[in-house]
Amino acid sequence: MERPHRNFYGRRKGQHLKDSQERYLAEDLEALSPGPVDWDVNPDRAPLDLQSLFGGKNVWLEIGFGGGEHLVHQAASNPDVGIIGCEPYINGVAMLLGKIRQAGVENLRVYPGDARDLFDVLPPQSISKAFLLYPDPWPKKRHHRRRFVTPEHLAPLSTVLKPGAEFRVATDIPDYVRQTLEEVPKAGFDWLAEAASDWREPWDDWYSTRYEQKALREGRTPHYLTFRKT
Repeated sequence: MERPHRNFYGRRKGQHLKDSQERYLAEDLEALSPGPVDWDVNPDRAPLDLQSLFGGKNVWLEIGFGGGEHLVHQAASNPDVGIIGCEPYINGVAMLLGKIRQAGVENLRVYPGDARDLFDVLPPQSISKAFLLYPDPWPKKRHHRRRFVTPEHLAPLSTVLKPGAEFRVATDIPDYVRQTLEEVPKAGFDWLAEAASDWREPWDDWYSTRYEQKALREGRTPHYLTFRKT
């Protein structure tokens, strides 16, 4: 299969990693891999064996897990579920690995790369719930095509979600809310809100992330949008 041309948006690596984080990456990351995802190791795009990974459990997906706070919380709270986290920013991956060690959760797998490459190898209709929490807002209008809530990302996401699967989006950027409400329903989702309070209050099992805490400190209002795959 020919590899598609994909522009990567965002940073791969930021400030210098701590020695402990370098150790987590060296010692833990490979063992937590969901399987062959990258094109150089899986050029035929063979699907991941989620049955072997999680033993028949429902599988959830967090797209861009940041520092991993929410991801580890969900894994610890739902041991009967398998969860895959996807994050290309290696500093965030290193932070997550430290949190996994501390929490001792065993139902997590980590892909340190572009979600679109992961979508290629997830079996169709294999994911029961997906999270997109405080994604990069790309605030300039000319960069809005880089946002996750575009057909380039939403179409393959819809393909890997089971019918009836829940898709949660949290953001503090009003224009990101606008684009999300415009684009996500076009990809085969129903918005579940019946009143404004349905998107101003977090989910019952919500775990606030460091990005949300920063937004609150700076006076921005979080929005919590829930969709269901039709």
